[in-house]
Parts: sequence; C-alpha cells; structure tokens
Amino acid sequence: MEWIDGQLFKEMLLSGMNNLGNHCAQIDALNVFPVPDGDTGTNMYLTVSNGVQAALEDPSDSVGNIAKTLSRGLLMGARGNSGVITSQIFRGFYQAVKDLDRIDAAQLAHALVNGSRVAYRAVMRPVEGTILTVIREAADYTYAYTMTDEVTDCVKVMERMVKEAKESLDTTPQLLPVLAEVGVVDSGGKGLLVILEGFLSAMKGKVIEKEGGDQNAQQGAQTKVQGGEEEYGFCTEFILHLNENGMRHFSENSFKEELSTIGNSIVCVQDEDLVKVHVHTLEPQTAIKMGRRQGRFMKLKVENMQDQHDTILEKEEEEKHEAKRAPHKKYGIITVAAGDGIKDMFKELRADIVVGGGQTMNPSTEDFVSAINQLNCDHIFILPNNSNIILAAQQAQTVCEDVDVHVIPSKTIPQGLSACIMFNPDVDVTANLDEMNDALANVKSGEVTYAVRDTTYEGMEIKKGQYMGMFGKAIVACQDDCMEATKELLDKMLDKDSELVTLIYGEDATGEQAQELADYIEEHSDAEVEITNGQQPVYSFIIGVE
Repeated sequence: MEWIDGQLFKEMLLSGMNNLGNHCAQIDALNVFPVPDGDTGTNMYLTVSNGVQAALEDPSDSVGNIAKTLSRGLLMGARGNSGVITSQIFRGFYQAVKDLDRIDAAQLAHALVNGSRVAYRAVMRPVEGTILTVIREAADYTYAYTMTDEVTDCVKVMERMVKEAKESLDTTPQLLPVLAEVGVVDSGGKGLLVILEGFLSAMKGKVIEKEGGDQNAQQGAQTKVQGGEEEYGFCTEFILHLNENGMRHFSENSFKEELSTIGNSIVCVQDEDLVKVHVHTLEPQTAIKMGRRQGRFMKLKVENMQDQHDTILEKEEEEKHEAKRAPHKKYGIITVAAGDGIKDMFKELRADIVVGGGQTMNPSTEDFVSAINQLNCDHIFILPNNSNIILAAQQAQTVCEDVDVHVIPSKTIPQGLSACIMFNPDVDVTANLDEMNDALANVKSGEVTYAVRDTTYEGMEIKKGQYMGMFGKAIVACQDDCMEATKELLDKMLDKDSELVTLIYGEDATGEQAQELADYIEEHSDAEVEITNGQQPVYSFIIGVE
C-alpha cells in the first residue's frame, strides 16, 4: 500500500476508536492505585471519540483537512492527562500532514515522530515509563526502519509501529518501579497501542467494530437516534456494585447488547465488582431495571436531554449575549469539584464557576473553555484540584488566547480551598498568583476511600474492600474499618504545628462519624476542626491540615 487517502484515514480512525472502546475496562483496570477512579481508558475513549466523530463527519477527502478536524475535536474533548497527551500526539500528526491530500510511508513515519515531539513539549515534566515513552520509542524506531530500509509500504510502517509500541509498553515497568510492584504496564501506553492496532487492522482491510451493538459509531455517525424527540431522550448514567449473581454472570458485551435494544451512545466499563454505564434512551426506567438485576446502584443520574435541548433553543440568543450584559469584573475564579457541599464551599470563597467533576469524571478542555467564555473578566484563575485535570485546564488556557487565564496547579480539594482563601481582589495579578501558589504548599491533603482490588503497594498488602488512607500520593493506612483507617491517616498528618483541620465527609459517611473524628483530632492535637458535609462521591473523607 503506497498511499493513505482520506477515505482510508477515516476508516483507520474509526477502527482505532472502536478498538479503544472495546478495551476501556481492561485499560481502566491498569490503574496503579486500587481506588474506584481508575479511568484512563474511559478518558482516552471519550477524548478520541470526540475527535474521531468530528473527523468522520468532515466531507473532505484530504488527509490534511481530516487531520485538522480530528486535532480540533481531540483538543476540545480531551479529558485527563492521558486524553490531553493523546490529543497532542495527533496535533503533531496534523502539523506534519496539514498540506497533504494523501500520505506515503515516509510521510506517515514522519507524522508519527512529530506527534511524539509535540506530546513531549506539552508536558512540563515528562515521565518515562508512560504513554510518552511508548509513542517516542515506537515512532523513532519506526522512522529509522522506514528510512534505512527505504520502506514504501504504509502497512509495513504501521506493522512496525505496533511492534515497537508493544515492546516499549512491555518495558514500562522497568522504567517506573511502581508499575512493576503492582504488576501492570502503563495504562496510557496500552491505550495508545490499541489505537494503533485498530489503525493497522483497517489498513489490512478489516475495520474493527464497536462491541455491544453500537451501530451508529460503526457507521461513523454521531451516536444518537435520528429524528424528532428520539434524537435526545434521556441521558442515563449509573455505577453498579455487582451482587453475587452479577459477579458470576455479568458480561460487558452482553449488557451492551441488551442496552442497545433501547438506546445508543453506550459506554459500559467493568472494574471487578464495579460497572460504569452511560446510555441515551427514551426508556430510562428499562435501563435502570436492567442494572438493578445485576447489583445495587452506587450512583444514578437521569437527565432529560429533550428538555435540555428545548431550554437551550429558547435561551440560545440570551446566553450568547449574557457575557456582554454581565457586570465587568477584574478577576474570575473557575474551580473543579464533585459534591454539592464542596461546590458551596468554593462559591462562598468567591469562585464564580464550579465545574462539575473530579475523581470519577475529569472535565474536558471544552468544559473549561465554556466556563471561561461565560465570564467577563480581565483575569481568570483556574483551580483544577486534581493532578489528572491540570493538563486539560492548561490546554483550555492555550485555546483562549485572547483571555488572560492562569492555571494554578492545585492537585487536591484542600489545596484549591486554601488557594481561594488567599485570593485578594484588591491586589494585582502577580501578587495573587504568588499568594495562591504559595498556599498550595502550606496545606496537607488526605483522602479516605476503599480498594477495588487486591494489590501490593510499597510493601503494603491491600485487600479488596478495605479502606485506605492516602496522604498526598502515599497510601499510609489500610484497614477493614473506615474510621480506623481515617484515624490512622490523621496520626500521620497531624503534628505540633497543625493549627486547622478541614474535615469534609462524603456521601457514604455521616455527620456523627465526622464529629467522632473531630473529637479524636482535638484529643490528639491543638488544632481547630471545621466540619463540612461535602456530599462527594468515592471518598468517605477529604482532609486538609494547615
């Protein structure tokens, strides 16, 4: 195969997207920490599908034009670090082919190398043993092979790319000891590999189909039912904790097929006894019944997309001019949080917009861009409050070139709250940036959640279902009882200099438990305690110590 034209390129993109979707659960399960928020595969799939669906709808037959549409879609849909890096890989790919209607073997190899270079530049401190290593090594070795052997067959180039990516992925545990200890390869690198495998399959004449009966995705259309009210319906999302029967008999593919009889835009990923489900349907009660047979709901949300759409249509013009009519402000703050209680805390601390998300669903670049566009401010500060959201926020900063946006790299909720407290509307930008960034280092952050699988981490044996206390990025406590794990975590966090403890309890904790912990803190330190019902999912307690 001497050339890749626009039609084949679209087939490659569709095949890569579908192959990634088919491996979501497997990739999610590669999370190093055994917490219920391992979502690398899901983030990459949501990122890639946003770009690929746009590319498939591009009427152009030019590889360069299609790659441009792909790059823009990936940029705006990027979620999590893995999603942002993936978007940058294909941004670099686009830059190399932007003037080409079709590409040959040498141009394909060069575009992949350029993708790796752009991705590396997008990350301030690249870490080896990650998706960055996989794309760099695979692209460099493939380019050298293509040039040395004067390869003119595009299939051979992609075959070599897949081979080198596999070998690089297998070596990631040697570069990141934590991967070796847990017994996994890098999840982002695995996601990249399955995309490349999808590309290769299409080049050999077989476009990989999306498992679970999502025919619209296979046909390259938006995953929605066509016409009338059926175009919208209800967005139904839930997280299931499988019961004993569900653990024995649950099958992702079978459940997707069952869901496909009543809806579309289906995402279903399993991580041992937890299942995340998303479906657009006119029969949400039927979807709920299907889920109820498999286990109990840990989270359930049903939104009427038809009502949302009608509201958007009715207020579209008003919303377009809202920013113009809004009072001008010198400063604006955008922050990220899950849980109504935590959102209220940020709003009380002058946050203008709280973007929903965090541990279980990372906001996309487009979510941040939308928030930025809602504000009428000279200067905007963004607090991501999660290390896996920082890159998406920074990407939005790049997109909104005409707005003075500053991303303050808060990695936890306590850091974000502390930064908000230090914000002063009466001082200049530099002073605010200094104070808010300094605040990040002056607060200790802890979290308590449960393990979703058995593992060993830094010599600690962790059993599925046990509660873990996490101090920063270290797991410092592991107990069968949530309160015991939290007290052990507090023992590690508190010292003679501790003055204030912010104790935020979540959906699965109670005010009585929080008060018991407050009493424990006051007995073992001189620190004051502030208790808030954060209503956050996943984490029983979030703790800040200053």
